[in-house]
Parts: sequence; C-alpha cells; structure tokens
Amino acid sequence: MKGIRIENGFIIYYGNAAGYVSGERAVVDSIFVSDELERFLKGEQEIKTIQWKEGVFEQLSHGKQQQEEIELLKSCRIWQLKPESDIMMRFIGYEEMINRFGEPSSDAYQVVYDGTVASNELEVLYETFNLEHPAEYTGHSLSMSDVVELYDEQGSKFYYCDMIGFREIAFQDSEQSMQMKF
Repeated sequence: MKGIRIENGFIIYYGNAAGYVSGERAVVDSIFVSDELERFLKGEQEIKTIQWKEGVFEQLSHGKQQQEEIELLKSCRIWQLKPESDIMMRFIGYEEMINRFGEPSSDAYQVVYDGTVASNELEVLYETFNLEHPAEYTGHSLSMSDVVELYDEQGSKFYYCDMIGFREIAFQDSEQSMQMKF
C-alpha cells in the first residue's frame, strides 16, 4: 500500500494527513474510512484500536503539527427537556432552574443528538446546533435549559446552556445515582 504510511506519528493517506497514532490507538478522520486504510492500520503491530472521528483532518490541515496540539475530540450528546416535562422549565437560566425545580436531572430530559462533532468548544457547538444542524439532530435549536454532554473513554462532562454561555453541572439520573451509592 504505497499511498499509505505512518510518518512521525501521523497517518498519511495518499498525501493527506488523515490522522495520528496515540499509544496503541489510531485516530483517523471519518472522511478517510476505507477497507484499504483499515487493513493497513490493522497490519501495524503497535496499533490495537482504530477510532474514526470527524474533524481530525481539519485540525491537521490548519497547521496542527504536533500531536499535543491536536484537540482530542470527544463525542457529544445534546439533551433537551422531554415533551411531557413542566413547560415552565423550558428556556430558563440555570439559577431560575435551581430555584424553581432543583438541579437539572436527566430524568426530565431526552437525547436529541448523539454523535461526533468537529470541536469540543461549547461556543462552536452552540453555533453548530443553531445554524448547521447535523442530519441526525432531532431537536430544536440549542437554547437555554438544554444540556450538552461531552464524553470519551474517561467519562462525561455536562454543560447547562445558560443565559450567557454554559455552566458545568452534575447531571445524573436516579439509576446512575443509585448505582454509585452501592
């Protein structure tokens, strides 16, 4: 496979920086998914897993030359209040939510998107889920009272969409809380 190689930790696919190797894992932009590339990577002895992620090529093509500079992209879930939730919970700031209804709980929310995104930056995600809805997105434009979850193998972080910006929150459903107590 002459057109595919690993050079200084970067995966080069027919002249394009398609991804990088991090430990025993290859992280490759999903636009390069192919049987040929997958066979090549599986043939490399140090690579144990392949992770296909959106946005890796874009980061590499915008001058990210060192693996340390590359933002390891997380997966994203967007949570919005269920249709049967109290209508007064919708589109309110965090402080009002706490004062009137308590800490946001996943019991009142449903996932309207679960997938990969091109950035971990919350403001970029706000624009994405307001202006450029991904095809799989089933919710309304991202608004106050919505929750953004960024997650990877290490766990999840949750962010409440507040009046201005985002606020990191604890966001566990009763089932998760019960499991953690035992």
